[in-house]
Amino acid sequence: MKFADLHVHTTYSDGTSLPEELLQQAKKENLAAIAVCDHDTVGGIAECLKAGEKAGLEVLPGIELTSEYDGSEIHLLGYLIDYRNPALNDKLRFLQEHRVKRVYKIVEKLKQMGLTLNPESVFAFAKNGTVGRLHIARAMLKDKLVSTLQEAFGKFIGDSCQAYVCGFRISPEEAIKLLKDAGGVAVLAHPYSIHRDEIIPLLVEAGLQGLEAYYPEHTQGTTNFYLDMARRHNLLVTGGSDYHGLAKPGVKIGAVRVPYVLVEKIKEARENR
Repeated sequence: MKFADLHVHTTYSDGTSLPEELLQQAKKENLAAIAVCDHDTVGGIAECLKAGEKAGLEVLPGIELTSEYDGSEIHLLGYLIDYRNPALNDKLRFLQEHRVKRVYKIVEKLKQMGLTLNPESVFAFAKNGTVGRLHIARAMLKDKLVSTLQEAFGKFIGDSCQAYVCGFRISPEEAIKLLKDAGGVAVLAHPYSIHRDEIIPLLVEAGLQGLEAYYPEHTQGTTNFYLDMARRHNLLVTGGSDYHGLAKPGVKIGAVRVPYVLVEKIKEARENR
């Protein structure tokens, strides 16, 4: 039986594995396919596709697109996207510019809380990748402002914390349309993290096609809840490890793997649009 990990990150966003390293690790885990879903960038897809051919492993071109709903981040996974789509790439440039500005805003908020962090320390972790809060947390850990990455998110930069900044100015509805217009299949990432299940039917009306029911931080009860919700709304089911490499050392690639038949269902959904 073949398996896939449908949510992995590279150095093009906040992962620590280069595309070729990622594919070699996936091969060692006997995966048949992976979906590369970097945050707000498609920069690594071509390289991953090439590395996949070399490793003899299927790569689904994807993205984890950030949107905003009522001050909270909503992440949409786009599978089998046309990563060269002009409209998508225009929006990604806007999001990446916002992410850079957000680093400065969060650093300023941390300063007001008595924590001094140099923005350049954050960008040093990001290098040429899409910068995000995980880079901020890693810089905080390096500068000994926190003792763990979890502390950085739990006390300072998590969604409900004092130094949090959102303001992505793209709605989930717009994100779903953007992904579908780029030929992709739109799936809600780690739905438990939203803490607002009542918006899922609204997203379904906007064209949402699936739920990421299988996820490392989902309990069995949580998984069952979203499997049932997917059934009731006739949605696809996906799952993945959300692998970030050394940035999240507790989660290995393939830690969550789904039967390859779910990949086939994603392909069917794309063909039947």
